[in-house]
Amino acid sequence: MPYPAIYYLASIYYPVLAAVGIPVNVAAIVILSRGKCGLSKGITRYLLGMAAADFLVVVIVITLKKINDLYLYARFLHLTRVCSLLVVFRYASMDCSVWFTVAFTYDRYIAICCQNLQKKYCNERVATVVLVIVAAVSCVRCIPFYFVVEPYVIIDNVPWRCAPIPEYYTEPLWRAIELFDSIFTPILPISLIILFNGLTGKHILVANRVRRGLRGNSENQKDSELENRRKSIILLFTISTNFILLWLPYVIHSMNWQRVNQNYTDQQLNTPIFIFQQCGMMLQFLSICTNTCIYGLTQRKFRDELKSGLKFLFTLNGLLCK
Repeated sequence: MPYPAIYYLASIYYPVLAAVGIPVNVAAIVILSRGKCGLSKGITRYLLGMAAADFLVVVIVITLKKINDLYLYARFLHLTRVCSLLVVFRYASMDCSVWFTVAFTYDRYIAICCQNLQKKYCNERVATVVLVIVAAVSCVRCIPFYFVVEPYVIIDNVPWRCAPIPEYYTEPLWRAIELFDSIFTPILPISLIILFNGLTGKHILVANRVRRGLRGNSENQKDSELENRRKSIILLFTISTNFILLWLPYVIHSMNWQRVNQNYTDQQLNTPIFIFQQCGMMLQFLSICTNTCIYGLTQRKFRDELKSGLKFLFTLNGLLCK
């Protein structure tokens, strides 16, 4: 049976995504770690965590799983024990990428809407603690997925590849774990992001209206406080909206899990629901490459740092220009 068109699209899409995702996330990590983007240390720490998590997703999910299955065929990655670990790391890295975004959104909500908590919560130390806790919880939560798979084939007493255990699709416990996973990532995160952004946007509109009233509605006098709020909210809303839009198809498919069995056979690879699932996954993974573009579009100092870095690389620190 010939492969569906979505397979050939994926065979081009994922290598391109890795080729773009690895350098852009490395660039974001390097630039943000320098601390010269005009952002607070707390915000920088969250953005660094998001970039690092996205980098791990590119390496673990896109490169070691998708591209290896399509082109590389690294045999040791197909050992059942290695494959099982990759399943856990895949879920954990995606969890971190998603929940770091939620943590960043909540931090901005506290900073803008809860001034009495801002100094206690919105700092580098708390950001570090939050990121470590989120990462630890994500790893522990994903441990059960190690036991979801079994050897697909045993050759010379060596188990190879991973296949879902039969109980995964029938046992109430596994179905409950899968349902919880669908809610935990990404339905709950998206709901929280929408909630915090809604509260933050409402607070900013009210605060700006009051501030303009106190300043006498002067149009000619520039307000640095309003300008700082505007820049902060543009970064927050752009990252959040990008995340929601790219994850939305995957969320819709996840909500349909309990009714439709995802263990597709060869005869089902051309069905609309399988194609929708694959397109949703492609958009979902695209979100790991877009944050750096968002930083560049919304943060002038980030663009300046990126230009300086590119100039350093392509001119060998100015040697080629002499």
